[in-house]
Amino acid sequence: MANGEKPKPKMEFTIIRDNPTAGHKGFGIGSISLENVSPIIIDVEEELAQIEIGALHARSKTERGVKFTPNREDSAGGKPYWLVWVAIDYKEEGPYFAGVTAAEMVVNREKRRGYKNLPEHVNLLDKALKRHVIVDKMDDRSKKVLAEFLLEQNPELWERSPELQEALGVTG
Repeated sequence: MANGEKPKPKMEFTIIRDNPTAGHKGFGIGSISLENVSPIIIDVEEELAQIEIGALHARSKTERGVKFTPNREDSAGGKPYWLVWVAIDYKEEGPYFAGVTAAEMVVNREKRRGYKNLPEHVNLLDKALKRHVIVDKMDDRSKKVLAEFLLEQNPELWERSPELQEALGVTG
């Protein structure tokens, strides 16, 4: 740097555990903990759901190598996916699926282009962390895939999540 100037420190996004402000005298106030949230990507055509932790930073296997735009036409003919944010919380009976939200995504591997509404994805992550269940835009097949996946992952959490079961159109 010219004139002995020091480069400005850059703020980098990191996943913060437990108390984000412990020992930092206020630095990081307003930060959120992503400790109890998992991203699940549903391949609509293959009817396949899998946890892809890389999606927390838009670096999942599905997203890698694709330039995303907010314009649907850029990814015309692409494969539809759902990015589902699942947050776990605790109540007296034990842990449960407290917040579940789903955001649409389209990936065209041939064109290396994709569609997603990034602000919507971020807002839905925030809603999941705040214990909202928002899956109304999902098609019925994808809801079924998600329900079966969550039940298979942890039947106890599923049983303690009646609001989610109702939203997905499944009982018991």
